[in-house]
Amino acid sequence: SITAFIILLSNPEYGSSAEGIQLTQTALSGQLGQWAIHFLTLAIFLFAFSSILGNYYYGEANIEHLTTNRVALRVYQVIVMVSVFIGAIAALDLVWTAADIFMAIMALINLFALLMLSPLVFSLLKNYQKQRKAGFEPVFRRGDLPTFKRINTEVDAWDGTDEVTTTKFWHDRGKKVRPDDE
Repeated sequence: SITAFIILLSNPEYGSSAEGIQLTQTALSGQLGQWAIHFLTLAIFLFAFSSILGNYYYGEANIEHLTTNRVALRVYQVIVMVSVFIGAIAALDLVWTAADIFMAIMALINLFALLMLSPLVFSLLKNYQKQRKAGFEPVFRRGDLPTFKRINTEVDAWDGTDEVTTTKFWHDRGKKVRPDDE
């Protein structure tokens, strides 16, 4: 990674007690001056802060999608606040270990979701390939998959109101597309 190159190019003193972010700050300050320490500190703070906000938002959006229960959202908010507090005062090794464990849990949940969505994905792929084989610019409309009732009742996208799903949009661009009523 770029961090490893920065450290190696600074010709570090091997066996020194500096490690982790301190080693990177020392390497940067040796090459760019003392201002680099403060810049790196600010950059890492902004990265960590934006990561916390982004991940919090993803979780909140998912909870709001799954339930309208405000108590569930409040419980999530409390868990996030407690986690951030503990992460700020706990030992760095513990924080990294916990982060690794939770990332593995999220990956497993996502893999399970992908597995559950695979019938839909393969149906969409089949629809796409069918349109391509017929010589059309593929346009998906939710009515194309009547067997997936949740898409037809709960999803606001792909309903034909979006401009790019209309025949006119593609004809105006010189593309052949199947008629809207097919």
